Amino acid sequence: MNYKEAIDFIHSTYKFGSKLGLNNITKLTELLGNPQNSYKIIHVAGTNGKGSTSNMLHDVLMEAGYKTGLFISPYLEEFTERIQINKKHINKESLAKITTLVKEKIDIMISEGYNHPTEFEVVTAIGFKYFEEQKIDFLILEVGLGGRFDATNVVRNTLVSIITSIGFDHMQYLGNTLEEIAFEKSGIIKDNSNVVIYPQEKNIINVLKKVALERNANIYEVNSDDIKKTKGDLTGQWFEYFKTSTFKIPELKINLLGEHQLYNALTALNALEVIKNNGYDITSENIQKGFASCRFPGRFEILSNHPVIILDGGHNYNGIEYFSKAIKEYFNDKKIILFYGMLKDKNPNDIFPLLLPLSKKMYTLTPNNPRAMSAFELADLIKIHSDINVSPVQNYKDILNIINDIDKDEIIAFVGSLYMIGEVRTLLMRNLFNKPCL
Repeated sequence: MNYKEAIDFIHSTYKFGSKLGLNNITKLTELLGNPQNSYKIIHVAGTNGKGSTSNMLHDVLMEAGYKTGLFISPYLEEFTERIQINKKHINKESLAKITTLVKEKIDIMISEGYNHPTEFEVVTAIGFKYFEEQKIDFLILEVGLGGRFDATNVVRNTLVSIITSIGFDHMQYLGNTLEEIAFEKSGIIKDNSNVVIYPQEKNIINVLKKVALERNANIYEVNSDDIKKTKGDLTGQWFEYFKTSTFKIPELKINLLGEHQLYNALTALNALEVIKNNGYDITSENIQKGFASCRFPGRFEILSNHPVIILDGGHNYNGIEYFSKAIKEYFNDKKIILFYGMLKDKNPNDIFPLLLPLSKKMYTLTPNNPRAMSAFELADLIKIHSDINVSPVQNYKDILNIINDIDKDEIIAFVGSLYMIGEVRTLLMRNLFNKPCL
């Protein structure tokens, strides 16, 4: 295959749906020689915060001199974002070559009576093989959905598992209570391993700790009192870190905005302590440089200051809640012009009470996904809940004309599905700022 053929093949497997379970991925990775066993794994599950925490860890380990892989989903602008090493995406030639190999193994699976792997299983296998070929030291492995039966959970060589913030999302797969969802996420905890738990509600932590104790895992419960914000503006946040058992750091800066990102940073710091205490060389300077260089596009990302243009992939209740708090923190309750798009499996009745009071004017967009709610349907729903001025945008290119007509002292925010945010980011970067996408 060439690159285009590889991408076409990968996306063609979308029709096989999303099936939780490890039988297919276990067989596929066995046929590939179990590449996932050739490096140390940092496995990250959670409803929100996986990407931010993973990116911070990646940049610190890279600063420490380790060849560090990063596996994320979904991608924002380019498919190759999903598989990275030291901030460099998988090259197109390698993707094509490994996809060809994976397809050959899939053909063998099918001949032996196995089901065709899903798209996520195919991409996971491609990533594992690429990371093996590139001889990485660490893989920071972001769970796709849940944890217990997620394709990434075929791994066994786990140095530390991280459970970030847990909330309501994908309930049709994971359960209708936070305790049920937490149990699914806890599935990544391995026997006699280490688990770091983001600070959250006790009922969630109790579920995670129960599973960890049953598996004789060392539990590192992140304490929110170990961090204190010292200052912040639209360029970043500065904070003190009080837990000094391993690292002596006077002050740290992160570029990521919002209170929740401070706790994601704190979670990453706890994981780094575990890694260091397992014999790996990580210094306070590595942490300072790694945090200071880390950026995560599409997560309360400020693209422009005049007017202020924000991109935020908050797509579930907790994500929208974090967005709402950040708007109030940085803009003193000033009303915003909001572009919003969502998938049909999200609950607008939960999200609208957070978004509508922030907005003076709304535009709706259709995310680039088969599960998308159309801009027109979403606009009609908003009109039922509010008398706010709302207009559906049929063509993404119309966004450029709308922005050009908005006063420079306004705050413009794009929030919702990452399938929408990625497309908007590409459009704005190329046409307003004359910059390439990621």
